[in-house]
Amino acid sequence: MPDIKHFDPDAALETVVRLFWRQGVASTGIQDVVTATGLNRSSLYATFGGKQELYLAALRRYVEQRSRPVFRRLAEDERGLPAIAEFFAGLIDARCSGEYAGWGCMVSNAHAGADNSDPEVRAVLDRHHEELRDAMHAALVTARAQGQLVPGCDPRAAADVLALLAYGVNLRSRAGADARDLSRTVTAALASLGGPAAA
Repeated sequence: MPDIKHFDPDAALETVVRLFWRQGVASTGIQDVVTATGLNRSSLYATFGGKQELYLAALRRYVEQRSRPVFRRLAEDERGLPAIAEFFAGLIDARCSGEYAGWGCMVSNAHAGADNSDPEVRAVLDRHHEELRDAMHAALVTARAQGQLVPGCDPRAAADVLALLAYGVNLRSRAGADARDLSRTVTAALASLGGPAAA
């Protein structure tokens, strides 16, 4: 007879995402997960495995539900630099206000944490970085086609810089940086690529 789960694994995993996102994996014990989800250890282990498997599932869910849709919109946007400016404005708003203010980005937090040495975690982080950089590159290629970039601007190199800037926004916001200061930095970076078109 199959085991019947008396809880929603999807809802439980979303709770775990928020827990690891806010606290980090190193600061989160399995008892924290039990308390947050209301589930007992045996149910957690039977459904997700141990803490590391649970963290990986949460990290993958974060990327799939929070990162990829934003990257897709950016890559498919046909406005060029204004689309990139909008991406950063949304990022700063999400990191500095609302329910998740001060949490940073779960992926950026993982890059900065000790858990990034795990090969499976590293693979998730590397793939996320590629997708972020590729979305930036797609928007910059569109910007170049529309004459928005300064002469000599290399979209591939600029995409690398903007991806790193996104990580910087995430980490600085977690440390309490002011949204206006972050916005000024982003504005200066985009202005160096294309002047007024970046506004």
